[in-house]
Amino acid sequence: MSYDPTGHLLLTPIDQEAPTRVRRLRQLGIGERPEAVFDEFAKKLAEVTAAPYTMVNFIDENRQFFAGLHTPNGPQSVSDVGTGAGAVSRYMDRDHGYCPHVVVRRKALVLEDVCDYPRFAGNPVVDEIGIRSYLGAPLIDRTGVALGTICVVDTEPRPWGRPGLETIKAMAAELVEKIHRREDGLF
Repeated sequence: MSYDPTGHLLLTPIDQEAPTRVRRLRQLGIGERPEAVFDEFAKKLAEVTAAPYTMVNFIDENRQFFAGLHTPNGPQSVSDVGTGAGAVSRYMDRDHGYCPHVVVRRKALVLEDVCDYPRFAGNPVVDEIGIRSYLGAPLIDRTGVALGTICVVDTEPRPWGRPGLETIKAMAAELVEKIHRREDGLF
């Protein structure tokens, strides 16, 4: 983790596994372009959680890429640019959002109200996009690599609780299984 001595808050964690992740994503042929199967999965995730924003997120050394994205306005194109409150793009800097924390921790993260956590309340997505709650889980494949995450976010605090945690973990396992079937030629 890096430390900001002026703000006394831990920033985006250092990701030692990023080069291995990038190699694995390339081997799988995912994480560089939007795919209908990931958009469909994000839509399903939105339906299951009743969340307005859902993502299938693959992370490299510098950025996050939402290969699957569902917003209240439906899927977004690759060229969409996230500017202003509520705008979402397929790309996000690695220091924005909470998925990089999930990938490094290799554990699900539940933030019912990000403002309750000083470490997360100062994240740029709070002011730039209006994120107030987050629920995410890592996508750990059969090789042990955390490929990325699935996540749901809302602009309002949400009482995700244990049911939300169990749901996001189960959905992550479901998507990892789909990725494995794809790798095995069964998808």
